[in-house]
Amino acid sequence: MADEINYEYKTVQTVRGTDGLVISKMEKDGWELVAQAQGMLRSTLNFRRPKKPQPWLLIGAAAAALVILAIVIGAASALGDGDGKKDEPDKSMAAASEKPSATATATPTAAESAATEVITPENNPEFAALLLTEDTCGEANLDFATRYEGQTVAFNGSITHMAPHGDYKTRYDYLLGPGDEGPNATAGPAFKYEDINTGNLNLTGKKIPATVGIGDKFRFIAEVREFNAAQCLFFLAPVSTEVR
Repeated sequence: MADEINYEYKTVQTVRGTDGLVISKMEKDGWELVAQAQGMLRSTLNFRRPKKPQPWLLIGAAAAALVILAIVIGAASALGDGDGKKDEPDKSMAAASEKPSATATATPTAAESAATEVITPENNPEFAALLLTEDTCGEANLDFATRYEGQTVAFNGSITHMAPHGDYKTRYDYLLGPGDEGPNATAGPAFKYEDINTGNLNLTGKKIPATVGIGDKFRFIAEVREFNAAQCLFFLAPVSTEVR
């Protein structure tokens, strides 16, 4: 039917107690809440919003233009062949066509592809502003975590605090902050790695330490997990940790 509405769907998991903030944020972006399931610690929210209509008129116009262009090229080719000349193709043109173009788009390597997907303060103004915030409980933390959940971020920072996770002796909870101030850091979210050992940090660099501690400086590359508004903690999962 011509009037049938096509929807796109999105599922968001939140820490219980933050449902209202997430729903409000998603509704501002045009999403409609269609289902909500509450678990012991997390809630699952299902949203939908109408898909934007395809610009069929523009697509049709482009197709028509291509057809006309093909007719013109065909006519020009027929006229060119009608002068009775059967010369061989211009060798200089053939050579030029065989030579790889310097401006051709190269296939990106795996490393380059990965690099373009990593969010940094240099390529994402929203992340740059987040690293400068002094409000670790502010809505900007939830907005960023909701928008970029599952994506990778990279920033220069240091360990602001660490403690054993529960009763473990080799697994820790780490708090990270942007910059080099360690426990004296005053800006940026309270990033947290939870329940990991030193091996999970995936340390890299010229001189890899046997242990890490409060105040140590690194280049953190991590996956965005979630923001716990009740604890004011921004959870990340380590991807790699480069010694600085």
